[in-house]
Amino acid sequence: MATRSRRRTAWQARAALLPVLLTGALSLAACSGGSTSTTSSQGGGGTSKTLVMDASFTLKTADPGRNYEPTGLIIGKALYDTLLTFEGSDVTKPVPSLAESYEQSPDGKTLTLKLRQGATFSDGSPVTADDVVFSLNRVRDLKGNPSFLLDGVEVAKTDESTVTLTSKTPRPELPFILPNPALGILNSKVVKEHGGTADSSDKAEQYLNGASAGSGPYEIESFNTSSQVVLKVNPKYWGARKPTYTKVVIRNVESATQKLNVQRGDSQVALDLSGDQVKGVPANLPTVKTASANVVFLLANQNPGVSAVTSNPKIVEAVRKGVDYQGLLELAGEGSVQAPGVIPTMLLGALPADQAVKRDVEGAKAAVAASGVSNPTIKLEYPSDLTLQGLSFQPFAERIQANLKEVGITVELAPGPVATALDNYRNGKEELGLWYWGPDYPDPTDYLAFLPGKTVGLRAGWKDGADKDLSALGDKAASTVGDDTRKQLYTDIQNKLNASGPFIPLIQPSQNIVTAASVTGLQFHPVWTVDVAALGAK
Repeated sequence: MATRSRRRTAWQARAALLPVLLTGALSLAACSGGSTSTTSSQGGGGTSKTLVMDASFTLKTADPGRNYEPTGLIIGKALYDTLLTFEGSDVTKPVPSLAESYEQSPDGKTLTLKLRQGATFSDGSPVTADDVVFSLNRVRDLKGNPSFLLDGVEVAKTDESTVTLTSKTPRPELPFILPNPALGILNSKVVKEHGGTADSSDKAEQYLNGASAGSGPYEIESFNTSSQVVLKVNPKYWGARKPTYTKVVIRNVESATQKLNVQRGDSQVALDLSGDQVKGVPANLPTVKTASANVVFLLANQNPGVSAVTSNPKIVEAVRKGVDYQGLLELAGEGSVQAPGVIPTMLLGALPADQAVKRDVEGAKAAVAASGVSNPTIKLEYPSDLTLQGLSFQPFAERIQANLKEVGITVELAPGPVATALDNYRNGKEELGLWYWGPDYPDPTDYLAFLPGKTVGLRAGWKDGADKDLSALGDKAASTVGDDTRKQLYTDIQNKLNASGPFIPLIQPSQNIVTAASVTGLQFHPVWTVDVAALGAK
């Protein structure tokens, strides 16, 4: 998630999955009565269907090589096919798309993909191995937001229908990375004609913000990062499942207005409603309520120079046992779940719900007594101007403060603007921090960042060598191929983290999407939120 320095600013970046609320007053003639707009199609006697979708925009570009914002990934999924994809909302198994099959070497260093025959770009030209090599190398070498996805990966054309990805170290997560819309395959000839290169001298972004050079089910009709994006169906789409909607209008709308629009039929999809907002939605409007992939957590700094209190293992134990997890779920609303570990529930290696930490007030009080710290006081830092799935961090911080007071720990709340709070968090200066993490890609490898000496571990003052057994488990997991073995390794890692690590996983807030009764087939996806091409109509 945006909390890591390898991407732009922390809270903008994982925006993966973060609906940052941007207000936008937008007007567009839409459908009435909550049903799909139907008009005569051009050049024929049939009909065209328009879908109007409201979202709180986090959008900078439509160029796959630079696109890593949540709204951008929705658009990218519609415009560009990837080598692999996921079926529905399942992220546990990558399936073929532009590649008809793939095979990973036993050492995890080589991934071989056989390309599908018959796939075409929107101009009718075939998708080739050369297009794949150009597109993936361009993402890696542009040094844009998604470049890290292919760090250290070499892409080569083996023959006209085969592409090989190789790395010096094992990359078992690569099949889970390739479905990301940022790795959409471009028509290399067209992109090169408009200044495209596979390095930082590339100048194709302006063109790609106004036209599609992909093989996906839609093309760009118009694109504006602050108001709305209009997609039109690709008449030459090669896929077997043709989109139901011939036009999709995605508008930048604040969440409260999204609710009003979908209720009165001015839109057919509202993407960013909070748990409280969906309570008042009429029963005739379908609502998807599911846990998001974002994990809200506490970190307790292990550097004695930052805090002699939180670096005391008994104090960390007391915090872990003292939090009222069910109370936090009540604040978060329907669809939210307790996070049993740092890996969210829908990913490979997630802990089962029954292994989640349970509140133990007496155990927490005993841990405080055993710590030797008299009247422990801790400062809790968190962003004051950020919402996650429509939720503010302030009520959670206040509830945690009250929970820990019951067990003998005084918590001083220290909210701050995200820029200020983020600096302290990144630089490992917080005593106790309240943050969240969303996956860069849906694979547990991304969560090795929580181990000693890694990105988030260091933010908790947890230096390399602090837990050698845990680090060894992490090294083994990073190089292991095979889902069954990997699942057990990540289970072991999280159990150790829950027992003695400096992180306390709290909740996964709900993702709430409301649609008109006419819309079918909507499934929340933790990478691209929603696949507009998969939506149907009654």
